[in-house]
Amino acid sequence: MSRPLVVIPTYNERESLADTVARVREAVPEASVLVVDDASPDGTGALADELASADGAVQVLHRTAKNGLGAAYLEAFGWALEQGFDPIVQLDADGSHLPEQLSRLLDALEGTAPSGPADIVIGSRWVAGGVIENWPRHRELLSRWGSAYARAVLRLDTRDATAGYRVFRADALRRIRLEDVHTRGYGFQVDMLWHARDAGLVVVEVPVTFVERVRGRSKMSPVIVVEAMLRVTAWGVRSRLGARRAAPSAADQPRGAEAKRSNS
Repeated sequence: MSRPLVVIPTYNERESLADTVARVREAVPEASVLVVDDASPDGTGALADELASADGAVQVLHRTAKNGLGAAYLEAFGWALEQGFDPIVQLDADGSHLPEQLSRLLDALEGTAPSGPADIVIGSRWVAGGVIENWPRHRELLSRWGSAYARAVLRLDTRDATAGYRVFRADALRRIRLEDVHTRGYGFQVDMLWHARDAGLVVVEVPVTFVERVRGRSKMSPVIVVEAMLRVTAWGVRSRLGARRAAPSAADQPRGAEAKRSNS
């Protein structure tokens, strides 16, 4: 694993993106960055192109519409595997995932952390040592409940099932079979863990500090969380009945999924 790639999905993150990319490049200089922008109307995509022009380790994937977090990551994962990157990192643009802590996740993947080697490493808020900064109590309770519910319904071992700070070995993504992951919204994080469990992958959680954004607006809402948990419930029912995973519905499919890559 000699070519780390940090994938940063964006939609209206112009205020935060430059700082996040700079911190990633400083914290892990050997890592490349792929910004995946879903046609942000605030000019995030144009800013990403400027960052790519100034730094050859930064590249941009332009998508034509706001199609959901899962769709952005799946597009990026496919590109990363084609380009031979390994490992592949998920990281939010808004500064909530500290790039300065990325090395501890990479160390866990290599087996130098106390928890040993892994196929997937989760930057976890809900294991010993995990910290939340500046979140209102109701947000913390909602997140804890969502993870606990997903664990119980899908019989997952991961305590922070909805965490978005993750590192994957390239082989882990291949074994997950990304073509079988159909979730495009908030439930994507849980869906990936469910597929990882079925693939027999080793998932390790490393405590991180999660910081509430200081710029821009959060895209999260109770409605989005409830929708994701309803989907998790349906998965759990099918799993217990021994049913196969359902084929994607029209609602699962990304709209305007045509994408183009920009190298500046």
